Amino acid sequence: MAENSKKMVALQQTRSPIGRPGEQRATLIGLNLNKVGRTSSLEDTPAVRGMIAKVAHLVRVVEGK
Repeated sequence: MAENSKKMVALQQTRSPIGRPGEQRATLIGLNLNKVGRTSSLEDTPAVRGMIAKVAHLVRVVEGK
């Protein structure tokens, strides 16, 4: 039996997008984050990893999810 389990990555927003470029705000919205303290669980794909890299100073990867 082949399991089709996808790897997931959990993110938590740690800093506000106030005063940041609009492109970074849009990236946070694309990651389903828009308020400090919110968490989001997304499929671990190269596109998502690129988005995380773009706003790495505003989010952190949460372990154990």
